[in-house]
Formats: sequence, structure tokens, C-alpha cells
Amino acid sequence: MFLKIVTESIRYATIFLFGSAGETVTEKSGHLNLGTPGVMCIGSMGSMIGANLYFKMCDGNINPFLSVFFPLFFCLLFAGLAGALYSFFAVTLHCNQNVTGLVLTTFGGGLLPFVASSLDGETAAGFSAISKPIAHMFNKSFYESNWFTQLFFSYGILVYLGIVVAILIAVFMRKTKTGLFLRTVGENPAAADAAGINVNKYRYITTIVGSAISGVGGMFVTFDCLGGALDTTTIAEYGWLAVSLVIFTMWNTEIGIAGSFLFAFLYIAPGYAAVPAVGKYLIKTIPYVSTIAILILTSIFSKRMGKAPAGLGLSYFREDR
Repeated sequence: MFLKIVTESIRYATIFLFGSAGETVTEKSGHLNLGTPGVMCIGSMGSMIGANLYFKMCDGNINPFLSVFFPLFFCLLFAGLAGALYSFFAVTLHCNQNVTGLVLTTFGGGLLPFVASSLDGETAAGFSAISKPIAHMFNKSFYESNWFTQLFFSYGILVYLGIVVAILIAVFMRKTKTGLFLRTVGENPAAADAAGINVNKYRYITTIVGSAISGVGGMFVTFDCLGGALDTTTIAEYGWLAVSLVIFTMWNTEIGIAGSFLFAFLYIAPGYAAVPAVGKYLIKTIPYVSTIAILILTSIFSKRMGKAPAGLGLSYFREDR
């Protein structure tokens, strides 16, 4: 039972890992994108469009690589376009970022069921390579009788991809010149502009890339958790938890790996706990309560580490420099 809870927590942590990693990248540039739940819905929608398109093209002869590539490519494309739409309003038109993000969440949540009605969810059954555990490459009896393979090799390719992406983002932010420029744009866009850094360019690209990464979380929900179903409520719920996780991890993607596992554990644990229904709901509120606690603590203790980028949520007007 314990092994099953841990493996399920690791699997579900992938949703939060992609969602929070993408949002962290976006917020590091100064954009507070509350449209992450909508972006994840749009990414999920794009992945199913890609799956349906490839299913029609392959005529039943499914290639394992292409069955992953097509849904992933369309997921990144659609979620990236959602990020570009957000950037157009927030950067070019200087619209309020909070309002823009909430509109994007509403738009994505409404668009998903509309498009889903014209898609065939059954085609997802043929795309098992997305969620198929890589341990299936081992001898079946060896895999089932060995706790080590079950713990480390019982997941689909996206689980490992999520960990790699989070580590690469952390290295990019801390060890590269471009990452330094990006953090400068989020902290003090006027100083970045004075140093010759194109603030609008950085915010556009970062938001598009961050949205594309978050969208993969929605794809994972669809293919790995829902078996091809497109459920707006479920995906949006995960999206809001991913936004909370960014605050909980204090804008550090390396902490996000452990934080994603914790959030996933708290999310699925009630299903295994022998407690009344009220107790199960109380357990599910822990991620939200802990996020509020982190906000309060970082407000009380005036340390720069662990605080949001100084320019987060603020539009940049060059003429005010």
C-alpha cells in the first residue's frame, strides 16, 4: 500500500511540476499569469487534436515515437499560442495582468468542452506510449516482484521529462547570462531597459515558453490520469494548485520538484486514508493553507530570498523610466 501511494504521488506530481515550472518561468519575467488553469486546458485540448490528427494519418499503424510527438507538439503549440495571446494584452496593450489571466482561464475552460465535443476521446486508447511505464521494457515478473523498478521505472516518459525540465530551468535561471537578464527584467525592468535589455522581448518569449511548459501538465492529465477524457473542472483544479505551488516553493523550480510530490501526496492521500469524508476534504485543503502561511511568513520577514520578483504583476511603461 505504501509503495502504491508513493508511486501514485510521483505520477501525479508531474502535473504540478509542469504547471508550476512554466508559471515560475513566466513570473520570473514579471508576468503574473493567473491564466495557468486555462493554459493547461488549452494544452490538453491541443494534445487531443494532435492525437486525433495522427490517428487519422496513421490509419491504425501507430508508431510509438510519433504517438508521443504529435500530441506533445500540438500541446506545446496551442499552449504557447495562449501565452502569446496573454502577452499581447499584457505587454503590447498594457492590460491589467490579473484580469488578463483570469479572462484566459475562463476562455480556456470554456473552449475545451466546445472543442472536445468534436473530438474522439477513444483515440487516446491507442496512445499508450505516452503513459506506458518504461519498466515494461524489463521482464514482467522481475518488474512486478522488485520494489526498486516499481518505484523508479513505473512511469511514462512525461514523468521523467518533467524532472529534467525543472532541473534545466533551475540551471538556466542561476547559471546563464540570459537567465540573469530574465531575472533582472522581473526585478527591475527599468534598470534592465537602461542596460540595453529588451524588456518586451524577454516578457513575450518567457511567457510563451512558460505557457507551453504548463500546457504539458494539462496533456498529462488527459492522457495519463483521465484516459483521454477532456475534463475542464479537473484540469483547472490542478492548474490553480500549480499556481499555489509557485508561491509555496518561493519561485524556485528546484524546490518545486519536492513541492510537487508533497502537493500530489496530499491530493491523493485522502483516497487511501480511513477517515470520514470531512477529514478527507480537510487534508485536501493543506496545500492552500500552507500557501497562505508562506505568503504571511515572507511578508513578515523582509528577506529578499523567497520573495516574489519586485516587478511581478506590473506593466512596464518605458516613458516612465
